Amino acid sequence: MTSDLRREVLAMLAETAALAPEIRLGQLMAHLGFLGEDELDRSLRDTGVEQLLAILQRHRSELIARQKDMPNTALQA
Repeated sequence: MTSDLRREVLAMLAETAALAPEIRLGQLMAHLGFLGEDELDRSLRDTGVEQLLAILQRHRSELIARQKDMPNTALQA
């Protein structure tokens, strides 16, 4: 694994975690593991870096879409 790819995965992990601060890091890793099993039929341990990055991108996109669908109740008060 190149150091650039490692940094990209870690940055994506940080961005994804920031999108859902209510989710603990262990929960996020479990979510990624479930997505990997669903998409790749293998555990997170057996997932390649490029595949992990793709899983992170998918999960990040889902979190962004979920936020767009949620009304901002703070602005309505």
